[in-house]
Amino acid sequence: MSEPLYRLTLGDARAAIRDRSLRSEDYVRALLERIAATDANVQAWAHLDAEHALAQARAADAKREAQLRPGPIDGVPIGVKDIVATAGEPTQMGSPIYAGANAIYDAECVLRLKRAGGLVMGKTVTTEFAFMQPGKTRNPWNAAHTPGGSSSGSAAAVALGQVPAAIGTQTNGSIIRPAAYCGVVGFKPSLDALPFGGVKLFSPSLDTLGVFARNVDDCAVLASALAGDKAIAATIAGLDRLPRLGLLADFPWVATSSEQRAAIDAAVDTLRASGAIIMAISLPERCREAHLVHRRIMLREGADQLGELQQRERARMSTKLNSALDEGRGIDATAYAGALSRRLEIIAVLSEWMAPFDAIMTPPAPAAAPGDLRQTGDAACCTLWSLAGFPAVTLPVALAPNGLPLGLQISAPQGRDERLLAIARWCEKKLPFEGLV
Repeated sequence: MSEPLYRLTLGDARAAIRDRSLRSEDYVRALLERIAATDANVQAWAHLDAEHALAQARAADAKREAQLRPGPIDGVPIGVKDIVATAGEPTQMGSPIYAGANAIYDAECVLRLKRAGGLVMGKTVTTEFAFMQPGKTRNPWNAAHTPGGSSSGSAAAVALGQVPAAIGTQTNGSIIRPAAYCGVVGFKPSLDALPFGGVKLFSPSLDTLGVFARNVDDCAVLASALAGDKAIAATIAGLDRLPRLGLLADFPWVATSSEQRAAIDAAVDTLRASGAIIMAISLPERCREAHLVHRRIMLREGADQLGELQQRERARMSTKLNSALDEGRGIDATAYAGALSRRLEIIAVLSEWMAPFDAIMTPPAPAAAPGDLRQTGDAACCTLWSLAGFPAVTLPVALAPNGLPLGLQISAPQGRDERLLAIARWCEKKLPFEGLV
């Protein structure tokens, strides 16, 4: 192959391994060399055992030589967020409380990844318990800027070509925002479309497993492998007509920067010129406090999930996490039940509001990644879809004047993941973006 192996997309690597023009061991070795060359300033990995990764690759090659039936991502290494239990490897939750703690079992998504022939390259950095306290990872475009959170390592590793794809999670903005900040594609499927068993819970009503890759097709391939039973097709169907899209330029609870707005305006102009029907819309009045509803649910459930641990280990938790859990503990049962009821109302209103459109376009973040490593950026542009459990994809579409990526978020009603992926791929083809690899 003429190009460096780290430039291969998941689809290209899968095809080359399948037709035996590439051995999995050689591919993993090339990615390990890429990590050695690029990770010093970015630090995307919480745990990386080169020999273990190579051993998995050699086993995949041996299986192929024995002509055993290959899986859909046979021999391809994937990054796994470090709140996902992975047998024989540390699962440290981004917290000193679990430093060096080895999981004794695989999360369901890891089991499915392995059944599909995929390899666990290593564990990618997460923020503390997938909340707001940053980990060590830096933005791969500029190490003085945040990569976003909480799936920071997954987004950064994919952006640098250290792996072709990675697994992440989202409670508020933990897939879409780091994908946008790092200039890759992030796909948050519908709530419960991918299995969460064996992943550290923060908010059972909101936590969602998702994926990162460098194109939409690869997101579909990995999501399909994790979904099982063909809940999400690995091959994206073509559109039978040009898309009809709603444009929600702003959320009422957060201001969008001029650079982010300009990037979306330019993308809209290109998509309209390509035949898409795009209509500017406003958020329904009954959804204008969705961010408050989301916060009540998230923090109350976070306090329920981590309360006992906090009682024992408060001194080893960050100030940010302790404050959030304390706030959650103060949300009484009546307020929590009311928030759950309002969530159902918002889902119903959104479903009706979105009905005339194939998908809704919004900013994925208010601006490019902040130059502040003490924070992970603002997740407010992701809150509505996380609260509703609706699928969302973010595409990199432009660079801000400071050279950092800007994205476009596309969302659809719950359960319409395949249609959303088809629309996102159509948009992606009209909006070419040059990433880091």
